[in-house]
Amino acid sequence: MAAGSCLLLLLLPSLVTASHSPPGCKIRITSKGLDLVKQEGLRFVEQELQNITVSDLHGKEGQFQYNISQVKVTDLQLAFSDLNFQPQQHLAFNINNASISLRFRRQLLYWFFYDIGSINASADGVYIYTVLRLAKDEAGRLKISNMTCNASIARMHAGFSGTLRKVYEFLSTFIVTGMRFLLSQQICPSLEHASLVLLNSLLDTVPVRNYVDEHIGIDYSLLRDPSISTDTLDLDFKGMFFPRVREDLELENHAVEPVIKETERMVYVAFSEYFFDSAMHSYFQAGVLNIELQGEKVPKDLEVLLRATFFGTIFMLSPSVDAPLRLMLQVSAPPRCTIKPSGTSVSVSAFLNISLVPPDRPPVQLSSMAMETKLSAKVFLQEKALRVQLDLRRFRIYSKQSALESLALFSLQAPLKTLLQLTIMPIINERTKKGVQIPLPEGMDFTREVVTNHAGFLTVGADLHFSKGLREVIEKYRPVPTTAAYPSSQPAEPSLDPSSL
Repeated sequence: MAAGSCLLLLLLPSLVTASHSPPGCKIRITSKGLDLVKQEGLRFVEQELQNITVSDLHGKEGQFQYNISQVKVTDLQLAFSDLNFQPQQHLAFNINNASISLRFRRQLLYWFFYDIGSINASADGVYIYTVLRLAKDEAGRLKISNMTCNASIARMHAGFSGTLRKVYEFLSTFIVTGMRFLLSQQICPSLEHASLVLLNSLLDTVPVRNYVDEHIGIDYSLLRDPSISTDTLDLDFKGMFFPRVREDLELENHAVEPVIKETERMVYVAFSEYFFDSAMHSYFQAGVLNIELQGEKVPKDLEVLLRATFFGTIFMLSPSVDAPLRLMLQVSAPPRCTIKPSGTSVSVSAFLNISLVPPDRPPVQLSSMAMETKLSAKVFLQEKALRVQLDLRRFRIYSKQSALESLALFSLQAPLKTLLQLTIMPIINERTKKGVQIPLPEGMDFTREVVTNHAGFLTVGADLHFSKGLREVIEKYRPVPTTAAYPSSQPAEPSLDPSSL
């Protein structure tokens, strides 16, 4: 028993470490961002409450019989509302002292007097308190997993008109009490459907695992449930790219975990070195980090220089001196990203093979040289796409065969660097031009972006704005309701016959 306990204690640190794998991408929403969400969310709540359906109300009190139908919300005043973070995984939405105006159809019978028409009513002192629990679902997507709701109406009154107005006002207690009960019972189910169905359909628009281009994809699945404090909501994403030829391939994350301390902007997105390393590793595994230049694609000045240097002796010995040149640039290992407060760089090791390609004959290899380059990377955000602009900073070539040949290659340093800058770098930057989408719902975009480098990760601070309203996006992706095999019968119109009362 003691030995088993000791073994468990020894394994416990490793189990804790394994359960908390560091994120490649992290998003923080601050209280300022929550204020913007509250404004848009309040409009959405108003629209949902305006669509409340209240059952018909009918009854009999002595000689007084009534039938209330076709209840419709005509106006809402939700002046006092608040949306707050609630540790550890909740959002609390509170509405105080709201008012709801209604209009409905009346059918009233009192002794021998029968009357029909419409009634305007008002519910005042409406109180609504909802708590949304946020969690990671099985697919690694953020969802509203549960909702609790309390709603009450402090006061309700109805305005009557017509010849029997005094009688109605005396007997309106029965109608008002019933309408108050029915209305308060419909508020929470309406908001529950809006949250668990409609808002979750909006969260479905957040990219989780999708393709970036024809070569690689990205995994934005959540590693764990969100962490909520009184001022922030933090989301830890896997943030790992994968090659489409081997989608199950994973790169182990040994990078520094991003730490976001800022709260001045509405949202912060942090990317570790692992995020960029996995992208380059995936491109390497996909076999696309190879570039071939042959014939007319080889810059003329470089070709003349190559033929005039120490390769000239090889050209003289070759029976195909006038054969076109072929330059094959092949990355030998996955490039590595380094993020420092001073900037971001990418280290690349590659081979450059120079050959003659005689027509209808096997290629004649002239030289194979190793290259070590360091690229500076400018990371920026455009709309919701993270993009990278690369520039050649340092470049060195040496021979894999002899020190003498390495010395002879010294004269090729400058022209080959120019070749990379003018020919190769535009090809690479064209591939990174599209960028990769940040995991935000559709209709929500960034503004006023600022990129800040740290040791081992970088952060993008930004404000948010809604380019599309919640209602517009939800209507676009609204789940199709399941219908029965035969259409259900429509509710019958209330009868105008007093005997039916």
